[in-house]
Amino acid sequence: MPKLKTRKAAAKRFRATGSGKIVRRKAFKNHLLQHKTSDKKRRLSKMAIVDERDEKNVRLMLPYL
Repeated sequence: MPKLKTRKAAAKRFRATGSGKIVRRKAFKNHLLQHKTSDKKRRLSKMAIVDERDEKNVRLMLPYL
């Protein structure tokens, strides 16, 4: 069986946890931060688990994750 290519853009955005789940960063923490509260910015800094409906697509993009 030939080697599979990894989508490099996806490899930079997702990683796996120890239990095999896929984690991602949250959106809305790049700019226009002055009007957002500290609580909101702190919540957006945390990692989030990829939803089970999207997980299959992410795994196809990252065959060796």
